Amino acid sequence: MEEDLYRKLQKQLDTYSLGFPATESGIEIEILKELFTKEEAGYFIQMTPMLETSESVAGRLGQDPAEVARRLEDMAARGLLFRLRKDNEVKYGAIPFMHGLLEFQIRKLSKEKVLAFEKYFQDGLRKAIAGSGGLFLRTIPVQESINIERQVAAFDDACAIFSKVDLIVITDCICRKSKAVIDEACGKPVEVCFMFGSMAKYYLDNKMGRKISYDEAVTILQGAHQAGLVTQPATSQNPGGMCNCCGDCCGILRAIKLDPKPADLVYSNHQAAVLGENCSGCEICIDRCQMEAISMDHEGIAVIDYDRCIGCGLCVMTCPSDAISLEVKPEEKRKIPPKNSFEQMLTLARKRGVL
Repeated sequence: MEEDLYRKLQKQLDTYSLGFPATESGIEIEILKELFTKEEAGYFIQMTPMLETSESVAGRLGQDPAEVARRLEDMAARGLLFRLRKDNEVKYGAIPFMHGLLEFQIRKLSKEKVLAFEKYFQDGLRKAIAGSGGLFLRTIPVQESINIERQVAAFDDACAIFSKVDLIVITDCICRKSKAVIDEACGKPVEVCFMFGSMAKYYLDNKMGRKISYDEAVTILQGAHQAGLVTQPATSQNPGGMCNCCGDCCGILRAIKLDPKPADLVYSNHQAAVLGENCSGCEICIDRCQMEAISMDHEGIAVIDYDRCIGCGLCVMTCPSDAISLEVKPEEKRKIPPKNSFEQMLTLARKRGVL
């Protein structure tokens, strides 16, 4: 009976976002047992991502409103449900594994929990990420690589994204923090993930991040780029968050890096180009590339593998001879992301065949 409850929870989570597929090892059930008591699992499977008050939930379940309110608030405080406080009203909703249950464990990571997450990445989640078609996170160019003479769409401009939100919260990267717990830290900055709007408020309420200004956000972003991190907002024109990722620790980049053609797996409107006559053969760009998309030809000139280039621009900003530039992809290869998070999840659900 207990196994049936957690399997039902797994199947429900598998309909959200990137999914939560079953594995041969069954590690996903062990993760759920670590996160949820049986009672909490029972509550979760009665919820949906559509936000509702505790009174509404209590009415549906025929349970005591005070006890339901206490239970839902406790689960939200521990990262097992989403919570939105607005206009003197509190609403709750079910959340995906990513972005959700996984990231909300940021303050409660243990070696055992991280190793379980890592095994699940290898056994099931990695394939789910690669099959998402870039609909979870997308790659946008680093600010320093953008040619000021060319207009870049606002949804591909990190600073433009910052400028139109009313709340920015900075939090630690769950991926690099997890790797540090198991002594596999890459040494790159950790406090580099931005949350916006209602998600930012949730992070603040749960003490998982801190509020920052536009200017501090830009400074942190510049530091992330100098450190060689790829900027990846959610695949929406109005994203709820923006990560800065590395190919050593971060799940999204790790998953697509293993594919022979990462460029086919991302939402990206740019690609690098080399002006061979300017290339000095210094190979700095090779070290900067998270996708191993750059090599040197027999004449010592940098060459771009367009099957692997995801258009982040990290190679452009550090080229000492200005031999690399970032180009807009041909029109037939450009992609316009969904307008908001709701449309993003609908589009992803349709692609996965769960809607």
